[in-house]
Amino acid sequence: MWYKVLTFLFLIVTSLLANAQNIMIVNGNKVYVLPAIKVDNDTLPLIRLHPVYIIPPRKFKNERERRRYSRLVRDLKKVYPLAVEAKLRFYYIESEVSKIKDPIKKKQFIKQQEQLLREQFEGDIRRLTFRQGRLLIKLIDRETDHTSYELIKELKGSFSAFFWQTVARVFGENLKEKYDPYDEDKYIEEIVHRIENGQL
Repeated sequence: MWYKVLTFLFLIVTSLLANAQNIMIVNGNKVYVLPAIKVDNDTLPLIRLHPVYIIPPRKFKNERERRRYSRLVRDLKKVYPLAVEAKLRFYYIESEVSKIKDPIKKKQFIKQQEQLLREQFEGDIRRLTFRQGRLLIKLIDRETDHTSYELIKELKGSFSAFFWQTVARVFGENLKEKYDPYDEDKYIEEIVHRIENGQL
């Protein structure tokens, strides 16, 4: 009987330790518990690594091109954190909205989240230049895999999406524009990878 109780307690403690950031203390030392795979009667640790991008130093044709690239770096450093935050907020709102069945409560929740976003980011967004605003639109598409138009339509409805698309077109912008990391937006993609790698 005691054997079964001790085995049960051991399993509970082991699972709690595994969930507690996979760290155990053995003989006073921190030991990390890793998932493992078995290959040919050998157990190997399974470690997931983030991709590393090797980007050669940029060579410029002239001083004007170097200044344009530096300005793009400066603008992306300012705008990229906003796009990452937008991604996190979008996924949170999408996840919460999917749980709400009542359309009135759903609308109230979206309105409440919109107000929170305004309070937190309105000042930052108002200080953006047109160029930085254009970059933010592209980066939101990059981060969420949805154009700004699609996000507005999904959260606020077709009329709001149409209205904001019309306003954007007046200023020469397009909320339906897709991010193209291989052609038109390749420099943006390169700089974002450098920022993510801590190189900029």
